[in-house]
Amino acid sequence: MPAASRGHTMTSMPTAMIDIQLVNRPITPEIKSFEALVAGVGGGECVFLGRTRIDSHPEHGQLLRLDYEAYASMAETVLRDLAKQAVESFGCMAVRVHHALGEVPPGEVSVMVQVVCGHRDKAFAACRFLIDELKAKAPIWKREQWADESTWSAGQVVKT
Repeated sequence: MPAASRGHTMTSMPTAMIDIQLVNRPITPEIKSFEALVAGVGGGECVFLGRTRIDSHPEHGQLLRLDYEAYASMAETVLRDLAKQAVESFGCMAVRVHHALGEVPPGEVSVMVQVVCGHRDKAFAACRFLIDELKAKAPIWKREQWADESTWSAGQVVKT
């Protein structure tokens, strides 16, 4: 039975909203709603917040903060391309990726990924795709500042 005959209205979706930001501070975890953009058609919204956790190193002591650096123009391009891939692959109506640069102390947010899709399964998959690919492909580097030393977080090898 066609969707329209089951009581569903067929609507064309506007172009997906994409919001990519690199900010020189921890991310403010106030989740801005996409409600006005996707009212009535976005059934699943998923948000991932990556926080600096309290940690200690056996040789270097307590974790004081994470310091993020990036090749900003390239990172923004990579994040925008990943957002477009999520739109195409998962039918996202809206994608937001914000990443902190500079110091992020324990308890603060380093990264936020937020997506809206028609259904929850696509929203969860798109959110997971975005955080995993961001960590693998975006030129954003994390230095761990311990009480007695600093170390660079190991990156992932990306096969092309």
